[in-house]
Amino acid sequence: MKLIGLTAAAVFYLAAVTDAAAQSSRNCGPRIAVVERLAEGYGETRQSMGLGANNAVVEVFASEETGSWTITITRPGGLTCLVASGQAFEEVAEALPTSDEDA
Repeated sequence: MKLIGLTAAAVFYLAAVTDAAAQSSRNCGPRIAVVERLAEGYGETRQSMGLGANNAVVEVFASEETGSWTITITRPGGLTCLVASGQAFEEVAEALPTSDEDA
C-alpha cells in the first residue's frame, strides 16, 4: 500500500478533470512512450495504481533516488496523460484511524 493518500487524492482530482483537459496533446501519448520517458528521463518507476473514473487507470510513478514523482491517467483507448508531477516523493503506509480517534 504505497502512496495511499496521494493516489486517493489523484483519483478524486481525476474525477473532476474533463476529457478535453486531460487529453491535451502536449501532455499525452502512447502509454509505452510515456513510461519509457519517465524511466529514462527521471528514473521513475510505477509505485502504485488504481482504477479511476470512467475506467481510467491511475498510476503513480516516482524515483526514490531523486524524489521526483508523476501521476498519470490512461484512458480505455490507451492514451496516457500526465496529470501532476513534483518533488519530495516519500513512501508512506499509514494505518487507518480507529473509530475513537480523530481523522
